[in-house]
Amino acid sequence: MNLGIQKVEALDAGHFVRVEWEDGSESRYPCVWLRDNCQCPHCFLRSARARKLVFEDLDVNIVVKEVSLPDRKKISITWPDEHASEYEAEWLKKRCFSEEARAEMREYLFLPECQYWGSDLQLPEIPFEEIIYNDESACKWLCTLKKVGIVLLTGAAPKQGELIKLGHRIGFLRLTFYGPTWQVQDKADANNVAYTTGKLCFHTDYPVLQHPPGVQFLHCIKQTAAGGESEVVDGFHVANKLKKQNPQAYQILSSTAVDYTDIGADYCDFAVQCKQRIIDVDSRGQAVRINYNNATRDTVFDIPAEEVRPFYAALKEFDNLLNSAEHKFTYKLRPGDIVTFDNWRVLHGRQSYPSGSEVTRHLEGAYADWDVVMSRLRLLRKSVLNRD
Repeated sequence: MNLGIQKVEALDAGHFVRVEWEDGSESRYPCVWLRDNCQCPHCFLRSARARKLVFEDLDVNIVVKEVSLPDRKKISITWPDEHASEYEAEWLKKRCFSEEARAEMREYLFLPECQYWGSDLQLPEIPFEEIIYNDESACKWLCTLKKVGIVLLTGAAPKQGELIKLGHRIGFLRLTFYGPTWQVQDKADANNVAYTTGKLCFHTDYPVLQHPPGVQFLHCIKQTAAGGESEVVDGFHVANKLKKQNPQAYQILSSTAVDYTDIGADYCDFAVQCKQRIIDVDSRGQAVRINYNNATRDTVFDIPAEEVRPFYAALKEFDNLLNSAEHKFTYKLRPGDIVTFDNWRVLHGRQSYPSGSEVTRHLEGAYADWDVVMSRLRLLRKSVLNRD
């Protein structure tokens, strides 16, 4: 972005600064925002990329005293207290308040694009070794994970510990009450329904936590010959279907606080309680997180009795859509496969498999937070694309 500045002037009695660019476009900047974001050493700690200006010292009604254009690449402002600020053209252009510029910045910072899918999913695959040692492949993995919600990594060693490498690749794993990693296999006196051979219905993991893990990793170490197929469904896609098909059911599931519970002992003993809406939505009513785990939904239900049956009817409709043939995708993990998926979006399940005297199926699991994953993605993208 090498666009220069053609003209600069104060508007609205000095409350705004208007910048006219060389291509004829213009940007308007509120002066309170410009003063708040002065980049001088007194106001900004460049080594930390953090604001030093104390908010209580900011005049929200501030106006410019003087604004000038020393050259085409920056503007200078003198404030009423004689404090001087300079703003680079490229810095200003990226932070333009136009709808188009704000959308571009959202796309760059958060990659909001979503590719929906159903039973027609073409499961993306990338070799495990590539994402560990190659930045371009790692960037592709995380970009695809954000956009599609699921990626299969192939060719990992069929032994415990590979997920630790994955954690180091992105930054670090999320510790939970089940440990930094956990072993999914048939266990006596199982403290989790996943540690059995039975069918697992579609669910997201850990809605009992106030902030459920954003990303889940499951590494296949041993696979049973019969049964044990994995199933996934795009919860955002299904939520959109429900919203269109039955807006009232969508409204109920996106507004009713459901009680979740998990009590037991593993990494340490725990007694966790939480309230979550099955479908979390943003200010536009768009689904941003699914919180659905029938196994840990509590017997306690803190809503009026007359609202219970309508809730169950809404949840039944959502569950039916999740399980419809057009929406779910079935596959079978092979030893060395690591499935990585968005735990806020993708619901996963498992078909039952025969129990026996020996462990016939063994997955190692781990979690990461989206904050950690997105941090690594931004760094990788900067490295690969050379874009700041």
